[in-house]
Amino acid sequence: MSFNAAENVQSQIPALQMLVALGFKPLSQAEALSLRGGRPRNVVLDDVLAETLMRINRFSHRGREYGFDLEDAHEAMRRLKPTPDRLKGLRGTNQDIFDSLVLGTTITKSIDGDSKSYSFRFIDWENPSNNAFHVTAEFSVERTGSSQTRRCDIVAFVNGIPVLVIENKRPTETLKKADSQLIGYQSEDNIPQLFHFAQLLMTMNRVEARYATVGTPRKFWSTWRDEEDTDEAISASANRPLTSAELDAVFSGDFAPARAYFASMAAESDRSVTEQDRSIFALCRPERLLDIIRRFTVFDGGVRKVARHQQFFGIRRAVETVKQFDAKGARKGGVIWHTQGSGKSLTMVMLGRALALEKSIPNPRILIVTDRDDLDKQIKDTFRSCDLEPVASSLCKRIAPTAPKSPASLWMPGIGNGPM
Repeated sequence: MSFNAAENVQSQIPALQMLVALGFKPLSQAEALSLRGGRPRNVVLDDVLAETLMRINRFSHRGREYGFDLEDAHEAMRRLKPTPDRLKGLRGTNQDIFDSLVLGTTITKSIDGDSKSYSFRFIDWENPSNNAFHVTAEFSVERTGSSQTRRCDIVAFVNGIPVLVIENKRPTETLKKADSQLIGYQSEDNIPQLFHFAQLLMTMNRVEARYATVGTPRKFWSTWRDEEDTDEAISASANRPLTSAELDAVFSGDFAPARAYFASMAAESDRSVTEQDRSIFALCRPERLLDIIRRFTVFDGGVRKVARHQQFFGIRRAVETVKQFDAKGARKGGVIWHTQGSGKSLTMVMLGRALALEKSIPNPRILIVTDRDDLDKQIKDTFRSCDLEPVASSLCKRIAPTAPKSPASLWMPGIGNGPM
């Protein structure tokens, strides 16, 4: 295959290079298949997962620290992977795996005749660098009930678990086809087993990029805006020279003919930062990717939703503000303004999750005040659909019964309704 014949290499290779520069170890197609036990139907890098699970998990017993063994790792992997009798459809299975990734599991160990269950993590959320990050291209997966395969342009893994799937197109192509491709791959007669594990989906063509989650209709795929990241920082990653071993992995298999072309381009000058680079840098650098998965993903009535950029930065700023104290020792407050229909309820749920996961804030409480019964129901239903149970208080009920029907009809410490 010549470089000119490659449909998406103009987007795919720069995306791979950026991911490698951000900390993902590249795997050749052959290496990725070998780590899957040589089975195209399997989507998890089993050897990587087992090894990492033993490394990141420890337990203490009577003042001594112990490590888990390979049998423990395999037991945890068995619980993580769905089996035909435990499948709940794409969304239900994806939610079960998400819960397992976030909450972990327990492994029972017996020391000196004393048997006890200990927490066991699949991902070290608190220390991103403690995890193993890999990426590969042209990831072939066997279809359901068939020996045929589908090829995903880029798949990235955390501890051997495929969490990120990317579809690339030429800069001259719109992303409509790419979105539809990833949506089609999720169907039961295609490769749903990959999307049981996938936590974030992206499509890109260098000049634009979009992101979504499993089950997201195409009209809800979003773009990301990030004012914190500078082009200087992004350019440093985009133009970071790859090592010889990294180049061998990136330009392996079908990409071997493109190596000379990209080498000559790199020798001429640094490449300019693209929208694709900005989106990968913003969403996929390891610490940010893990944060988005853990704190900024919710299941609303079984529908998986991920934060938009304004929700992400608003919630993060709110948490940082709550952690501050004024001169009298009281916590600081603030307001996040929303336009109507821009996701106030989900922002509240995500803020609640973020506060609950913030170790420096013990026993966080959120007070929500509304001036309409329909808003009470809407917010209560949203929290319940996300597996959170709000409690109604008679003391807070109708605090402001005479409040005018204005844009500020919904208020919460840190969240309001109005222009963004």
